[in-house]
Amino acid sequence: MNTLDRLANAERAHNPFIYVMAMIVAFNGLLFGFDTGVVSGALLYIRGSFHLSTLLQEAVVSSVLVGAMVGAFTGGNLADRFGRRRLTIVGSIVFFVASIGMALATNVYMLIAWRLIEGVAVGFASIVGTLYISEIAPSDIRGSLGFFQQLMITIGILLAYVTNYVFAPTFLGIVGWRWMLGFGAVPAAILGIGVYFMPESPRWLINNGQPEKAKEVLSRLRSHDELADEIEQIRTVSEAEQQGSLADLREAWVRPALIVGIALAFIQQITGVNSVIYYAPTVLQGLGFSNVASIAGTVGVGIVNTVLTVVAILLADRVGRRPLLLVGTGGMAVMLVILGGSFFVPGLAGVIGWITLVSMILYVAFFAIGLGPVYWLLIAEIYPLRIRGTAEGVASVFNWLANFLVALTFLSVVDTLGKGITFWILAAFTILGFIFIYEQVPETMGRSLEEIEAELQDRALVGGETTGELPTSRDDVDRP
Repeated sequence: MNTLDRLANAERAHNPFIYVMAMIVAFNGLLFGFDTGVVSGALLYIRGSFHLSTLLQEAVVSSVLVGAMVGAFTGGNLADRFGRRRLTIVGSIVFFVASIGMALATNVYMLIAWRLIEGVAVGFASIVGTLYISEIAPSDIRGSLGFFQQLMITIGILLAYVTNYVFAPTFLGIVGWRWMLGFGAVPAAILGIGVYFMPESPRWLINNGQPEKAKEVLSRLRSHDELADEIEQIRTVSEAEQQGSLADLREAWVRPALIVGIALAFIQQITGVNSVIYYAPTVLQGLGFSNVASIAGTVGVGIVNTVLTVVAILLADRVGRRPLLLVGTGGMAVMLVILGGSFFVPGLAGVIGWITLVSMILYVAFFAIGLGPVYWLLIAEIYPLRIRGTAEGVASVFNWLANFLVALTFLSVVDTLGKGITFWILAAFTILGFIFIYEQVPETMGRSLEEIEAELQDRALVGGETTGELPTSRDDVDRP
């Protein structure tokens, strides 16, 4: 079936088992989001329990990101070597144990150590969820299913905010932040148990010499007419390639896709979204909100984040990846300019908190329809099968590195330059990101993973395109 036929039949019914599998694996995203969001409220109480300086507050927040870099760097290769399913199970176990460890921490250094360990599981989760989903999904709904991961990230953040609100400041005589951090063990257990009963990715099975098992898995996900063609397409690509390694990322035809992945990784983070998620309660508290009111305000941020991600899911396979990225990034830049400017307007002491909160909510809304979900979807689509996990891991390492740098420095920069200038600096980075996306990021909507791979190879052979779009079929590429 060619691309136009596939798009023409985009509304056809699919096996419900595909959606069940995608939702279970997307619990990787829920763990990812929960950890991102829960520390924002917990920090208000942790700093009182351990009398933390600004530097130690930043260390508590950012330690998980160091672990995430390790998890992302090793996780891609592990996913390619041992499978997507096994890595997910290992990650859920690590997250479960670390959540309990954080809840029982007796000093800040023990807390930081457990958050570092938890970060490894978060790094695994950031890779393996979208990777698995992209490899089981039919091409006409791959965007929507790929966004399940981001939807679960936003639900995880919202769950974290609600958890913070429920357990603040104490619960059953125990300081609330321990319950907040320990609650992460619940979704970790659900993920591990759910994935234990799921099959391995059919593309990984074929690439690792298990075609019969792959056929068995795909027979549960595709119609009889689609099955043979897809098996043959995957097998052809797999047989033409050997198992990849980091060295293969230097190949000329892979390099443009790698650059796009790494650049988007930085853009997603240096636009400052996790500064808002990590430190929103701290910023609101500084504007006069109480601890509980600050946490309640972030629940509104979480609700908007989730709702707009659902909108992105509905649009992903209708309007494409690039339009969502451009609209989202452009809106974020505008909101950051307004947010920064609100801190320079005199005479608004009574309402500046509400201006800040509304600006934050709209900023997160634009992130939720663009950079939030589309980045993770694209890096699971644009790399060749033999190094897909490894390449996605490299891109994720840079994502976590940028996340770490922002989280580690945000409060210090605010203390030095003020909130207004800090948000304007983030706005400048966002504008640069918009320009890069417009010039360089390809459209992948409606294409099979094997078509995308073949066309990237063809583009390299003819010197590449600079329009930011992939050709609509292999026949559209002139042969040398």
